[in-house]
Amino acid sequence: MGSGSSPAKVAGQVLFELPIAESGRVVCTSPKDKVYLVTFTSPPDNRLVTPFCQALLLALDIIETRYPPGVLITTSGIEKFYSNGLDLDHASFTPGFFPDSLYALWRRVLTYPMPTIALLNGHAFAGALMLAMMHDYRMMNPHKGYICLNEVELGVPLRPPMTSIFRQKVSAQCYRKLVLEATRFKALEAFKEGIVDWLGGLDEALTYIDELKLVQKAGKGMTGKAVYGDLKREMWRETVGYLENFGAEDGRDFMAEGRKRKDREVSEKKVKQWEIVKAKL
Repeated sequence: MGSGSSPAKVAGQVLFELPIAESGRVVCTSPKDKVYLVTFTSPPDNRLVTPFCQALLLALDIIETRYPPGVLITTSGIEKFYSNGLDLDHASFTPGFFPDSLYALWRRVLTYPMPTIALLNGHAFAGALMLAMMHDYRMMNPHKGYICLNEVELGVPLRPPMTSIFRQKVSAQCYRKLVLEATRFKALEAFKEGIVDWLGGLDEALTYIDELKLVQKAGKGMTGKAVYGDLKREMWRETVGYLENFGAEDGRDFMAEGRKRKDREVSEKKVKQWEIVKAKL
């Protein structure tokens, strides 16, 4: 598959660079006219922490407001990882992390007014796979990397937008493998299950962009309006709604916990009654 055997490198004219905290960076290049390759490098494994998310958000803003509509590709400058997902401590103890950084980034990508491609050069675990799913298309290195959701192994519940995006984009059987079995998918398996759309690297991504005429899709239609982002917002309305209404999660979580406690009390009472009856036999 040509360039799929190696991670995507910084290719084409450098348009701009942004820092990620003290040691990372985002580089936007243009490997082809109106194709924007955003390469993020935040050692050791591109964790989705606040500085990372905010740098990507700014990069997307710059592309939309300062360059002609085209196609966005995101990838990693770290060979082993596209991203290793969330830092659980950071996510748990950083005020505003979910609504202002993580969910803001996911919503921006999901409704971005241009075609988007996640170029998975290496592993994409948990939150990183969720970020990839927010893109319109996914291209995976056929020779390196796994993708998976491992929350069942970590003992971490999934929040509403983390699950809805998979319900909307993969089959029920694949969804079960991802969430309840924590299956680690290699590239070919991920392709067969429909998690990724293509196998390859940057060269193959550019070929598909031409074949599908994706650059043109971001432009104005016959009415004079550009509606690509609007169409996506409606397509993925459920996930967009969850991402935009983070505050409602607390109420849902409170009600769910209350129901679990009540169900457990009822179950405990019924089992005790059964044990009493059994002891008398």
